Amino acid sequence: MDTTATIDRYLAAWNATDPAARRDAIAAAFTPDARYVDPLADVAGHDGVDALIAGAQQQFAGLEFTRGELLDAHHDVVRFTWHLGPAGAEPVVVGFDVAEIADDGRLARVHGFLDKVPS
Repeated sequence: MDTTATIDRYLAAWNATDPAARRDAIAAAFTPDARYVDPLADVAGHDGVDALIAGAQQQFAGLEFTRGELLDAHHDVVRFTWHLGPAGAEPVVVGFDVAEIADDGRLARVHGFLDKVPS
């Protein structure tokens, strides 16, 4: 399993601003019954993830998600860091996620943590 590709698909979904492209990216990155939980959200399914991502894009317009320094996996579990900020600049938000990968390479569960948030 190519864990880097799985996480890149996940981040592509968070970066897809066109609604149709975002729905396609979500379908590529998440299982239909996926659950996403972080300190600010608890959503399930493609519709829930789509609404969450659309809200984050509205709140952080013009910023992009990128992979952080850590990406580590074993069995069907991956942990990784991510950054949200202007392209090529210091991130505004830094997070740490732990996810369960389904047999088809898509994410079934994501547990997010926020390490750095704007004040």
